[in-house]
Amino acid sequence: MSLSDILPGRLGFGTAPLGNMFRAIPDDEARATVEAAWDQGIRFYDTAPFYGAGLAETRLGEVLSARPRDSYVLSSKVGRVILDEHESAAPDFGEKGGLFEHGNPNKIVHEWTADATERSIEDSLKRLGTDRLDIVWVHDIAQDFHGDRWLSTFEEARTGAFRVLSRLREEGVIKAWGLGVNKTEPIELTLALDEPRPDGFLLAGRYTLLDHDHALQRLLPMAQEQGVDMVVGGPYSSGILAGGTHFEYQQAPPEIIERVGKLKALAQRHGVSIKAAALQFSLAHPATAAVIPGATRPSRIAEDTAALNENIPTAFWTDLRASGLISPTAPLPDNA
Repeated sequence: MSLSDILPGRLGFGTAPLGNMFRAIPDDEARATVEAAWDQGIRFYDTAPFYGAGLAETRLGEVLSARPRDSYVLSSKVGRVILDEHESAAPDFGEKGGLFEHGNPNKIVHEWTADATERSIEDSLKRLGTDRLDIVWVHDIAQDFHGDRWLSTFEEARTGAFRVLSRLREEGVIKAWGLGVNKTEPIELTLALDEPRPDGFLLAGRYTLLDHDHALQRLLPMAQEQGVDMVVGGPYSSGILAGGTHFEYQQAPPEIIERVGKLKALAQRHGVSIKAAALQFSLAHPATAAVIPGATRPSRIAEDTAALNENIPTAFWTDLRASGLISPTAPLPDNA
């Protein structure tokens, strides 16, 4: 089953920010944001134990558990088990630094074995207050968290999580599974395997206005050839394309700020919002099934919905291509 057959629309909601990413978010603000997503008609929600050490799942579950379970699609991830005991020191998140320093203080065990996968799913169901997940992603088996050790982590997941999730799909416990990563290489490696066969992938930050060349070279042609769908996470490149200051989960460097300035200037000349350009660019690739921006304020959800539906003139895309700010091979919306 392809992701397009499962997902209820092309716009979903990514809940990483609800784990207190970058800042401590009041509970009422987090709840209002999820309720705003529901009120705007969003019915695909993505979360993970890693987001604030269970905080995002708990906050999402407080709202969704009161809604009819068949009325929305829910995905979460495996690879981190959240313990009851608390950390005595700041957790090590590799390149991601203090990403969730404002999240829950619980210890996180990073493990992709069969046993850890089953426990992770059980714990997620409890935090979310639900009886099932529709999609499960194998989370962060890539270089950004593991450096040169990423291949051994991948192998642990291949012999552990991959097999468990394949079995759960066959048993009808979940509808689909795949990888949820910030790098293209683990997906390429998975697509090159004979078995198992995932249903799709969640690729964060690698198919955006600011970063798409690498994905276009190998990954997306492989995905299209095999008929595998992609969900694009982080379409605003950690916020820099939506008025924020972060790129790749850190303060944006000068060269990125300069490039964003050029993109915004071009958008302004055509009367286009940069958010609309970012979302519609990510969705224009045939392999993209949905895009899942995150938010921590209710007003942002309305902006995302408006951006998805904004009418962008063909001349904008023509000028964008001519400017050299995007790859000449990047697919553009149908009207471009």
